[in-house]
Parts: sequence; structure tokens; C-alpha cells
Amino acid sequence: MLVEQIRTGGDRNFSYLVADEMRRVCAAVDPSFAPDLVAEKATALGFSVEYVLVTHDHFDHTNGNARLKELTGAQVVMHRLSEGTCDVRVDDGDALPLGTLSVTVIHTPGHTRGHVCYLVEDAVFTGDTLFVGKVGGSDFGEGARQEWESLHTKLLSLPDTTRVFPGHDYGVRPSSTIGVERSTNPFLLQVDFASFLQLKMNWAEYKKLHGIR
Repeated sequence: MLVEQIRTGGDRNFSYLVADEMRRVCAAVDPSFAPDLVAEKATALGFSVEYVLVTHDHFDHTNGNARLKELTGAQVVMHRLSEGTCDVRVDDGDALPLGTLSVTVIHTPGHTRGHVCYLVEDAVFTGDTLFVGKVGGSDFGEGARQEWESLHTKLLSLPDTTRVFPGHDYGVRPSSTIGVERSTNPFLLQVDFASFLQLKMNWAEYKKLHGIR
């Protein structure tokens, strides 16, 4: 399996190609602002794009979907609760075949109600649920509660060796692992929801105090 991380502009957005090197097929995650670049990368690597995997329905993650579909013929995949045009609606636990690989859908509501992460072998594409050293934005009510549960019941149940590929380059490095985030991410170090919420509400002050950009 090959993972190609692609910087697409916007607010330090990342897109990805995840590929079966034997069958020469791939999926593109959140092409966002650079669908032409994503298509060019796939062609240069010798892969055909079978899916556009959408983590959530915010514009900076979906604005390249139609163009990449036009360029490649790929099927656009979204969670059933996400808004927008797509070819395939998925739910938690669904699996999509990708050559000899399988793409497993993990529903992680919080940032949006239809947010999903995609697990392919030892790699998880976390969109705006989990960043390197941070977590996605949410409201301070039900959204925060859902995000806490998504992080602890879904993502932190993955093996520590699972590679984390986020939707934005917001951290000290462009990717991480579940183990590193479990032991260093200040949000994941909070022992209960109340302290997690308190950190969210005071994040600007925390960042300033700890020199976090």
C-alpha cells in the first residue's frame, strides 16, 4: 500500500492518494482546492482513481470533488448524513473494495454530524476529527460530546501503530500515529469530558501559553 500526501492550499489543507500498488488503483481523500494536481499525481504514479473519499461536507474539503470525478471517473463517497452530491452513501463499518485493499468507514461525528474517517490497513485518514496535537473544532454542546466519544470509542481503539493522516497541516509534523497522539495530544490526555470541554473553551489561551501555532 502506498500513501501519497498532497498539499492543496487553502488553510493548510491535505489531500491523499491511498493506493494498491499491485492492482494500480487508488482512492483520493478530500481533493479540495487541487483536484487537477491530485489527478496529475495519480497519473504520474500510474494509478487509476476509483473513489473520491470525502471526510465531511465543509467546502474546503468538497470543492474539488466534481472536478476530480470529471477528470478520472471516480465515484464520490460521502456519509449518509453529509450534504452534497455523491455516488455512494456510506455508514459506520461499511467497507469499500480497492484492489486487494479494503477501505473501512469510521463514523466520527462532532466536527460535523456526518464526519467519517477512513481506515486502510495501518493508515487512518482523520479529516477534521484528529490533527497532530489538536482535534477538530466543534460547538461546546452536543458536537463536543460527540467528538469526545468519536475520539475515545473509535479512533483510540485503533492500534498505537496506526498511522494518522489529518486533513490539515496544523501540527508540528504532517502526520503522526495513534500511539503518539494518545500520549502527547493535550485533548486526548484529558481524563474526562468536562476537562476536554474546558480545554476546547480555553484553547486560544492554552496555545498562547504553550507557544502553539
